[in-house]
Amino acid sequence: MVKRLQEKKAIFIDFFKDEASSGVILLLFAIVTLLLANSSLENSYNKLLHLHFAIGNFNLSLLHWINDALMSIFFFVVGLEIKREFLFGELKSLSATILPIAAAIGGMIVPALLYLLFNFHADTQIGWGIPMATDIAFSLGVLTIAAKNAPRSVVIFLTALAIVDDLGAIIVIALFYSTDISFLHLGLGLLALLGGILLNRCRTNHFLPYLVVGIFMWIEFFKTGIHPTIAGVALGLLIPAHENADMGKSLLHSLEHRLAPLSSRFIMPIFALANAGVTIDFSHLGQLLFTPVTFGIICGLFIGKPLGIFGMTYLMFKTKLAFLPENTRNSSFLAAGTLGGIGFTMSLFIATLAFAEIPEYLSEAKIGIITASVLSGLVGFCAFKFLPTGGAKKAD
Repeated sequence: MVKRLQEKKAIFIDFFKDEASSGVILLLFAIVTLLLANSSLENSYNKLLHLHFAIGNFNLSLLHWINDALMSIFFFVVGLEIKREFLFGELKSLSATILPIAAAIGGMIVPALLYLLFNFHADTQIGWGIPMATDIAFSLGVLTIAAKNAPRSVVIFLTALAIVDDLGAIIVIALFYSTDISFLHLGLGLLALLGGILLNRCRTNHFLPYLVVGIFMWIEFFKTGIHPTIAGVALGLLIPAHENADMGKSLLHSLEHRLAPLSSRFIMPIFALANAGVTIDFSHLGQLLFTPVTFGIICGLFIGKPLGIFGMTYLMFKTKLAFLPENTRNSSFLAAGTLGGIGFTMSLFIATLAFAEIPEYLSEAKIGIITASVLSGLVGFCAFKFLPTGGAKKAD
C-alpha cells in the first residue's frame, strides 16, 4: 500500500513538473508566432502553413496535418492522463472527485453562457465552446512561478480540474464540432473501436496492435466527419492499466512517461506556432476587442471561468458536499479559478473548428483567447502572490 502511494506521488510530481515547465516553452512559441504574424515574414509564414503534402490518399495542408494528425498524439496523451487520473490518481474516489468535477462543470457552463450572451442568434454563436477550456500547461506554469509553496491540495485541485475540463472539451468537440456524418465510415470507425476494446479485454500489453487499430480508427473518423483527434482520445482510454497491477509497469504508464514530454514540449509548441499567429491592426485594436466574438471570449475566460469555478467550490463547501482542505482558504480556489481562465491550447483548437470557414471570426477568436489568457495569467499570478491562500480556518 505504501509502495503504491509512493508511486502515485512520484507520478503526480513528474506530471506536474513536466506540464509546468512546458508552459514556459509554450509561452515562448506563442510570442514568436505573434511576432512572425506581425512582421515582414507574415506572407512566408502563411504560405508555409498552406503548403500541401500528400501521404497515401490524404492531401492536406501543413496546417491540417498539424491540427488533424499531430494533435491526435496530443489527444492520445490526454486520453492516457484522463484514464490514469480516474484509475490511480486524484479522481479515483468519489470524495476526491466531486469537488474538481463540480468546479470544472461550473467553469464550463458559465463561460459558455457569457459568450452566448453577446452572440446569441448570431452566426458567431457556434463559438460558445471556445471559452470553456483550461490550458493545464500554462495554468500550472503560472502556479509554479507565483506560488512555489502553494498548498499541495490546491495544485492537485487545479490539475484535476484541468483534466476534467479536457474531458468536457473532448465531449463538446465530438458532439458539436463535427461535420455531416458518413454513417458507413462511422460504422467502420466504431468497428475499429470495438477491436481496441477486445484488445483491452484480452489484456494485450503490446502497443503495436493498438497502434494499428488507432490508425484505422483515425482514417475512418476523418472520413466520417467526426474530428479525427477523437480517435486519439479513444485509443488513450483503451490502453490497459488494471488497478490490481503495478501501475508503474503498465503499458499506460510506459506510454505516458514516453509521450508526455513529446506532447508538451514538441507537439503543443508546434500547434501554437501554427495557430497562434494573428495579424493585429493596432490602430483598430480597441474596436477588435469589443466585437461580439472577442468580447464574448474575454468575458467567458477571464470572468466566467473564475466565477464558475469559485462559485461551484463555494457552493460545495457551504452545502457540506465537500470540505475545505487543510491549509487552504476560499481565496485559494478563487485564485485557482482565475488561472482556469488561461484557455490557450484547447480554446485555440476549438476556435479552429468553430470558425474554420470564416477567417475574420477566427482572427477575432485568437485575439480574444490570447487577451483573456494573458489577463487571467497576470491576475492569477497576483492572486497567488498577494492573497492569503494558505492556513485556512475550518469551513463554515
